[in-house]
Amino acid sequence: MDERLSIYDEKMSKTMNNLSEEFGGIRAGRANPHVLDKLRVDYYGTPTPIQQVANVNVPEPRMIQIQPWEASMVKAIEKAILTSDLGINPTNDGKLIRLVFPELTEERRKELAKDVKKKGENAKVAIRNIRRDGNDAFKKLSKSEDISEDEIKDLEDALQKLTDKYIASVDKAVEEKTKEILTV
Repeated sequence: MDERLSIYDEKMSKTMNNLSEEFGGIRAGRANPHVLDKLRVDYYGTPTPIQQVANVNVPEPRMIQIQPWEASMVKAIEKAILTSDLGINPTNDGKLIRLVFPELTEERRKELAKDVKKKGENAKVAIRNIRRDGNDAFKKLSKSEDISEDEIKDLEDALQKLTDKYIASVDKAVEEKTKEILTV
């Protein structure tokens, strides 16, 4: 691949990785420890990811169990979960925190599916913006460097193929996640 294209390939790849992370945070009826990834807990004055102050495991398909390494962290973790947008009430026995995920309602599934589509659209927009930036850069190249119009056209075509490839993978990811959410 042309080095002038590889930077745009890398940016589009990062957009896909970001989308995958966002999809990981959307729960589909099953307990997924990644829903806790964005949560921060106050650990001696420092906002710290829950995974760095506790063991997080999934003993049952619809339950996450959080076992803090220090008993004093139970309240802080519980508070972080309650103030988040998870919509789940934690239960604790003084040592462990349990998050029981209720079965998703049909309405909630459709809401999540819409959210997935929206995130997919945002990723597509980001990819198209990267393509636009690339095309602008190629046009500037034609003015400043000794490069033929045919070479510019080839670069633009290659960038378009790259864009199409990433747009297709966004569509595929959205379709898979939507199917996962809507499957009861």
